[in-house]
Amino acid sequence: MDSSPNGVRDVAERARDFIATHLGEETTVHKVAGDASFRSYYRVASARGRYILMDAPPDKEDSAPFVDIARFLRGHGVPVPEVVAERLDRGYLLLEDFGDQTYLKALEAGESPERLYRAAVETLIGMQDTPADGRCVAHDRPYDRAMLRRELALFTDWYIEGIVKTPITSEDRLAFDRVFDVLLDRVLEQPWTLVHRDYHSRNLMWCDGRVGVLDFQDAVMGPITYDLASLLRDCYIALDRPFREAVMGWWFADPRIRARYTVDWPTFQADFERMGIQRNLKAIGIFGRLSLRDGKHGYLNDIPRTLGYVRETLPAHPELAELERLIDRYAPG
Repeated sequence: MDSSPNGVRDVAERARDFIATHLGEETTVHKVAGDASFRSYYRVASARGRYILMDAPPDKEDSAPFVDIARFLRGHGVPVPEVVAERLDRGYLLLEDFGDQTYLKALEAGESPERLYRAAVETLIGMQDTPADGRCVAHDRPYDRAMLRRELALFTDWYIEGIVKTPITSEDRLAFDRVFDVLLDRVLEQPWTLVHRDYHSRNLMWCDGRVGVLDFQDAVMGPITYDLASLLRDCYIALDRPFREAVMGWWFADPRIRARYTVDWPTFQADFERMGIQRNLKAIGIFGRLSLRDGKHGYLNDIPRTLGYVRETLPAHPELAELERLIDRYAPG
C-alpha cells in the first residue's frame, strides 16, 4: 500500500486491513477535499478501480445514517454513491468514486448553467418524490420549529456575538425571538418532504454529464422549498436573479411538485424567500462557528454573499421589518 504524505500514510495504515479485504494489497491512497465536519476523504486506487475511503472517527461522527440513507436513496433512483463496504466501529466506509468535479468547479470551468441546474432540479424532485414510508432514518427526523429555531440561534450567538463581537441587549434578544417566531410560523405552513439540508454546488458532482449527490447523511423531513433555497441561494457561488427565477419555475411547474404543493406563484415565491432567509442566517452562524471553534477561517469569506441574499430579500417581507432593523444594527455592512 503506497501513501503520502504522513497524514495519508497514517490513515492508510489504520485502514490497511479494511482496504486490503475489499481491494487487495496493491493500492495507492491520496487525500481529497474534505468538508466542514470531522470526516476525511481519501481516493484509493487499485486494480479493481478507484474508490473513496471515508474516515469518520466514530467518537465524533455516526456513519450509520449515511449508510442507511444512501441505500434508501439509491433504491429509489437518486444518484448517491454506492456503499461498497463498511466498518462502522472504526468509522470507515468505502464508497463509489464520483470524481472531483463539483458543480462549483463545473461552473467555473464554463459548463452550461442551464444544463447543470436542469439536472439538479430533476434530481431534487426525484429525491423529494421518494416515499416517506419510514424505511430510512431521515423519516424519523422532523425539521420542526425547535430545530429550525436552534439553527437561527447560530446567527445571533456565533456570528453577531462571536464574529462581530457585539453583545445583543436583552431587549433585542426578545426582538430576535419575536421576529424569528414570525418567520418560522410562515415557513412551517409549507408541506413537508425529504430534505437533504445541504443541496448546493459543493455537494453536487458533475460526473460525465450526470449528477452525483453527496453529504446527505443529515437528511430530515421538512419544508418543501428548503433544498431549492439551498441550491439557488448558494453560499459559495452567486447566480443572478433572472436565472434563479427561471430555475424556480422549472421546479414549480413539475407535475410531481404541483400534486403536493398547490399554491400560486406569489405564495411559492414568498415561501421560497422566507425559507432562504432561515437557511442563510443558519449558514452564516455555522461559518462563524467553524472559524471560532474549529479554526476553519476560510468560510468567513462566504459570509458577505450569504448575508447579501438576506438583505436582498427582507424588504419584500414587511412582516420581517424588525429582522431587517436588527441586522442593520448588529451586522452592518
